[in-house]
Amino acid sequence: MRIFLTKGSKLIENAEEFLTEKEIQTLTEQNLQEIFSLEYVASELQLPGFRIDTLAFNKESSAFYIIEYKKDRNFSVIAQGVAYLNLMLIHKAEFLYTYYQKTSQQLRKEDVDWSQSRIIFITPEFTKYQQQAIGFKDLGIQLLEVHKYGDGTLTFNEVKPSTITKESIATITRNSVMVKRVSEEIRVYTEDDIIKKCDDKIRDLYSELKSAILGLGTDVTIHPTKIYIAFHRKQAFTGFHPSKSKLRVDFGDNEQSQNQSQNNNQEQTTTIINCPPDSRCVIEQ
Repeated sequence: MRIFLTKGSKLIENAEEFLTEKEIQTLTEQNLQEIFSLEYVASELQLPGFRIDTLAFNKESSAFYIIEYKKDRNFSVIAQGVAYLNLMLIHKAEFLYTYYQKTSQQLRKEDVDWSQSRIIFITPEFTKYQQQAIGFKDLGIQLLEVHKYGDGTLTFNEVKPSTITKESIATITRNSVMVKRVSEEIRVYTEDDIIKKCDDKIRDLYSELKSAILGLGTDVTIHPTKIYIAFHRKQAFTGFHPSKSKLRVDFGDNEQSQNQSQNNNQEQTTTIINCPPDSRCVIEQ
């Protein structure tokens, strides 16, 4: 994509600048909260047979994220992604210890939702094959392209496959113990996973509220988690917790609703909408 700067009535092309792998890593690590709403944990973490570029923690989903930076496009996102996720699942104690060592905060194994573990690959460009390769329902891999321009502008764009299959990654690699472990423990949650248990009234209500929120701007994104659906604008600002006939809506920082015991300076308000089968919906709180 070509980007231009305006100078009076003239357009001047904002030429893209070359970024080294180390530059990408440094810029990302120093701005993890701003870019991804992630907590920085460690850099160049050594584990048996692997070195992790960046380890981060997502407080909203209570899950660890591994971030890897690539300049060469000739790598398998599935092979490397599964290998790193498998590494996390078999070395949980080391990840917990690293978190305590680097942040002075203690996490127990049960405090972490290992099903929402993720790996993010960051590179200037992915191939079409790499983009389509991550379209499995249980593959916790995200792809982001990074570009830097002459005026200092830096862009991070998530690359998603054109189609998401309902197939498991395990169906194409049946004999792999590593893939079996990852596919059994890692989940990629969807909106339907959260609202499928709801009555039609709650589904319709959620659909209306969702449309209104997305209408706030193109920068609003949807992030389904294990138990609720979050809407982000830089960070989470609204969370929907649906049940069969009720919809709880949290306005504010959804990390607070997940970790009530932690102090949080951001104010949060909660509204509960009750929709009994044979009567109108009522706001309870």
